Amino acid sequence: MGVKQAIKSIDAFPRAEEHLLQKTQSGAIVSIVGLLIMATLFLHELRYYLTTYTVHQMSVDLKRGETLPIHINMTFPSLPCDVLSVDAIDMSGKHEVDLDTNIWKLRLNSDGYIIGTEYLSDLVEKEEHTAHKHGDDKDHHEESDQKTHLHGFDQDAENMIKRVKQALASGEGCRVYGVLDVQRVAGNFHMSVHGLNIFVAQMIFEGATHVNVSHIIHDLSFGPKYPGLHNPLDGTVRILHGASGTFKYYIKIVPTEYKYISREVLPTNQFSVTEYFSPMNEYDRTWPAVYFLYDLSPITVTIKEERRSFLHFITRLCAVLGGTFALTGMLDRWMYRLLEMLTKPNTRSVIR
Repeated sequence: MGVKQAIKSIDAFPRAEEHLLQKTQSGAIVSIVGLLIMATLFLHELRYYLTTYTVHQMSVDLKRGETLPIHINMTFPSLPCDVLSVDAIDMSGKHEVDLDTNIWKLRLNSDGYIIGTEYLSDLVEKEEHTAHKHGDDKDHHEESDQKTHLHGFDQDAENMIKRVKQALASGEGCRVYGVLDVQRVAGNFHMSVHGLNIFVAQMIFEGATHVNVSHIIHDLSFGPKYPGLHNPLDGTVRILHGASGTFKYYIKIVPTEYKYISREVLPTNQFSVTEYFSPMNEYDRTWPAVYFLYDLSPITVTIKEERRSFLHFITRLCAVLGGTFALTGMLDRWMYRLLEMLTKPNTRSVIR
């Protein structure tokens, strides 16, 4: 009996006799509110435990000999597809002039809707680019007397000039989208009218100051997207009114690896950007364009998904539920005393 009594003496949760307990409406209300709060906190903690968090690590980029994918989705509301070209060049001097396999153009009307369903490619090397040739082959000599040489251009060039002028008058635009696979070195790519013969471009636009390179960047990325990635140029709108010039976007690319909780690794890139606009004047010899000049960081970032430990979940759960239970108990006692003082001011209350 002595051992049992000693054990009972250290009981931190003594039980009172049933007839000494008093149940009240205020206590019931506090209990219901406390249960609702604890249920809400439990669900919140469970959701917090089931979600993952990310850990960032940095290291030297050791990748060599890989290509850099550039995802492009842009709209030029004031340039027809016939005159718009895409060009790319890197620091090694490699000039990409055959981008027709992964880059496409869509003709748009003045309201931004697609004209027909034809996908146009060959963004850089166009047949019209060589339309200003005279006396280069036998066929040209045979048919030269059947062509009109107004302003010194052959019939093909004149037809293209008329077609583009009609497109400009009707407000036709162009949407460019696709993927550029370039070498993993610094370089640039740009959209412009550089694919045109300079004399043809002069006849169409009557000067570089009339070339409107207003553009909307729907998407520009350097690899697949991972959760939480924000590309700073997405949704960029640059509209020129009564002026022309060259846009330059200086991009710093950071190689990135995203490791999912399932151990799957997603190689991609994130980037920061600085924008610069150079207005054109009548003495400039260059033509307006939209340049994207990129460079790669020597540091790669690894983003790893992690899950919180079960012990961490239990610790937080005990803390919030225990704290709520203790707080509701204190609130119940305060409410009981307050109500007792209001209903029985002359009677000494019994501590619950």
